[in-house]
Amino acid sequence: MTTPQHAAAFFAARLAFQTDVSDVRSALVSGDPGFVLVDSRGAEAWAQGHVPGAVHLPTAEIPSRAAQLPDPAVPVVTYCWGPGCNGATRAALALARLGYSVKEMIGGIEYWIREGFPVDGVNGVVQQAADPLTAPVGAVGCAC
Repeated sequence: MTTPQHAAAFFAARLAFQTDVSDVRSALVSGDPGFVLVDSRGAEAWAQGHVPGAVHLPTAEIPSRAAQLPDPAVPVVTYCWGPGCNGATRAALALARLGYSVKEMIGGIEYWIREGFPVDGVNGVVQQAADPLTAPVGAVGCAC
């Protein structure tokens, strides 16, 4: 059985290494997010739609292209498809091994879209209504 101290350490670590789509969106809207957002999916997925302002850096290309990112002192946030995909986790690991401070955006592009945030793709920037099963409707955030 775990102790409250073990639980506190575990949840503190999760918060240190993960962020969510709402927090990323708020940071991007601020104009100075303090991080580089990296989409770790392949070319077809990127073209289908990605977070506006994200950098396309597929996981397999991180070893050869990570040097194109800003200084490793600038934090990086990775994302992939969604909660059923560990691509953002693999990308975060690869970047951390190269010396980058990195977090994973939990929920990925799936929850970005489901929360009604804009997506840039072949049809330009589009935005759909928030899914009422996953995001508050008529509120800025979930107040959590």
